[in-house]
Amino acid sequence: MNDKILKTIYLDHAATTPLSPIVHEAMLEIEAKIYGNPSSMHREGRKAFDILERARADVASSIGANPKEIIFTGSGTESDNLAIIGVAHAYKKFGRHIIVSTIEHKAVLAATHRLESEGFKVTYLPVSNDGLVSVDECMAAVRPDTILISIMYANNEIGTIEPIARLATAIKKLREEKTTPLFHTDACQAVGMLPVDVTTLGVD
Repeated sequence: MNDKILKTIYLDHAATTPLSPIVHEAMLEIEAKIYGNPSSMHREGRKAFDILERARADVASSIGANPKEIIFTGSGTESDNLAIIGVAHAYKKFGRHIIVSTIEHKAVLAATHRLESEGFKVTYLPVSNDGLVSVDECMAAVRPDTILISIMYANNEIGTIEPIARLATAIKKLREEKTTPLFHTDACQAVGMLPVDVTTLGVD
């Protein structure tokens, strides 16, 4: 038996990554110097507010969004829940039907399962042998009461990159005469690996 300690090769970066030293240093500096509540009106609060808003602007710039469109959450799961459950409740007067693929992240599928328990109807689109959603099949699944379509940009388990821009173009044609369906994509696995510009992708 070889008792030598082998070097670890970490291959789970799709789930989480070691913290970058640069990010770590920036966090330590801010935690030490910026301690005010960003909602407070005093000087230390305004310092924290300015840091937060600069971060918001940086994130918006990196994905082609408006800073007012950026909401900070605790995780990708929280973001998916906020988007999917939030849209479902806000737009239920237009319908109670949602479309997702069968290979969505658990965060998305758990949200749709919860909505099903509340009476919403969900269509789970199959994917091809290559793990891709068909634009035609997606459009065929749309009903008059469809309010949301959610297809992930890049799959964290099988690595497929879905045709988000083509799906968005088809969905926008449906919305020429109505408000819905909205289009959501979980792009957590794509940031830093693929071009992520919300305007180019066409997502809501």
